[in-house]
This record gives sequence, structure tokens and C-alpha cells, in this order.
Amino acid sequence: MERPAATASAPARHGLLLAVPAGLLRTARPRQWVKNLLVVAAPAAAGRLASWESAGRLALVFGLFTAAAAAVYLVNDARDADADRAHPVKRLRPVASGVVPVPLAYAAGAALGLGAALAAAALCNPMTAALLAAYLVMQLAYCVRLKHVLVVDLAVVATGFLMRAVIGGVALGIPLSRWFLITTGFGALFMVAAKRYSEAVRMAGTQGATRALLTRYTPGYLRFVWQLAAGAAVLGYCLWALESGGGAAGTLLPWRQLSVVAFILAVLRYAVFADRGAAGAPEDVVLRDRPLAVIGVVWAAMYAMAVMDV
Repeated sequence: MERPAATASAPARHGLLLAVPAGLLRTARPRQWVKNLLVVAAPAAAGRLASWESAGRLALVFGLFTAAAAAVYLVNDARDADADRAHPVKRLRPVASGVVPVPLAYAAGAALGLGAALAAAALCNPMTAALLAAYLVMQLAYCVRLKHVLVVDLAVVATGFLMRAVIGGVALGIPLSRWFLITTGFGALFMVAAKRYSEAVRMAGTQGATRALLTRYTPGYLRFVWQLAAGAAVLGYCLWALESGGGAAGTLLPWRQLSVVAFILAVLRYAVFADRGAAGAPEDVVLRDRPLAVIGVVWAAMYAMAVMDV
């Protein structure tokens, strides 16, 4: 009579063993890896994506940055496990729910972070390795302390996006335009502040149990930040687009200037979700909203035409 019970327990143990690596993968946030595609932003702007050598370097940088970001997510979830258990959604995260033990999350995060830093030092130029190390240090400081400092928390998260966009150019030795840095930096701040605003609206009345800092921001302030950042990003992009005047000789249309229209439409479309408090998951807004996707494709086509002087 006991043999069937013993037989039934074997698949259960096997499933439990598989749940841990699956939980580690979920904690590494595969859906967030799309953000690391920003490493191609600077090379794309400079028209440096055509060679296999450049593509190989960017693929390496993408992989290293993904490992570094995954390390930060693992450490962050290990530190926030108790707070996440009070959140209606975050309580289901593998570390908060107990699928992945906290010590294991710390160990996996440390291994990934150290491995990414050492690989960057061995395989990339010194500036790329230094930038990746700086990203790790900054994000770990954010997990430990900076996420609790008003305004600084917004700046650190936005700077993380900017570093993604910068590191691709650094890896290929591409000089970075001041307008590129301004537009990317304020564009990142726009999305970060919109995300925080959406979280503040959604968690109104819950006493900020899962993110104490949200109770110290008012929705009005966060709205002001994302509106200011959106305006600064649009201004920076317009100055970049208009800097060279008309289109180059032999081009069909002034694609650089025309791309301003698509860029502004994309910002306005995203602002619809920000204003509703529905931009809490930027990757969902970008990937699932069809009109925004169409605008993005049109903008990318115009941008490509401008880079290629078509």
C-alpha cells in the first residue's frame, strides 16, 4: 500500500528540482532583456551596424549587460523578499514565494555579476569594462540604499538606461553626440517617472507597503517630472534633427527633420498611457500597443534613411 505513495513522490521531487532553476530564470526577468537592445542605439545612429565585427561586439556587450542586469534583479529580489510578499503581484515572484531560497538568489546574483565584470575585462576594451562595472556598482548601491532617496532613485534608474545606450558606442569607439545623450537620458527619465506615477496611482491608499518611497512622492510631482522629461527629450531630438539644416545633397527628402514628427507622435502616444497611470510596465506598453509599434517602425525607417543619406 505504501509503494504507490513513494512512486508518486518521485515526480514531485523532480518537479521541485526543476522549479528552482525555472525560478532563477524568472527572477532574472527575461522580459526585461529587451531593454538591453539599447546597446545598438549609438552604433545605429552612426551607421555602424553593417559589419560582422561590429555585430559580434554588440552581441557580446548585449550578453554581458544582460548578465549584469540579471545579477542586479536577483540581489534586489533577495533583499526585497519581505516587502514583495505584501504586494498583490510581486508576492508571486520566485524569491518572495519561497520557490528560490534567498541565499541562492544572492549567490546566483554574485556569480553572474562577477562573471560579467571579469568577462568584460578580458574580452572588451577598458572603457567598456569600466562602464559595465560602474553599472553594477551603481545598481547594487541602488538596491541597498539609493532606492530610498528622493529624486536620486529616479536619476539612478534613468542613468541605467543611458548606460545601456552609451556602452554600445563605447565598445565600438564611436564618439557620442551631446544631443544623443540628452535625448536618451531625458527619454529614459520620462519612462521611469511615468512608471513611478503609474505605481503611485495604482497603490493609492495602500500606505506604500511595497515601495515606501512612493508615499513620499505625490502623483502631482511625478506627473510634473515625466512631463518635464518628455519635453526635454523632444527638445533634444529636435535640436539634433535641425542641427544640419536641410537634407544632404542627393537625398530624396530631409529624413532627419521628418523623423521629428514620428518621434513626437511616439512620445504623445506613450504619454496617453502615462496619463492614465497605465505605464507601470513600460515593456508591455512598447510591445503590445499596436499604434505605438507602427509609429516606432515609421520612425526607425526615417531614422535609417537619415543615417544612410537616402
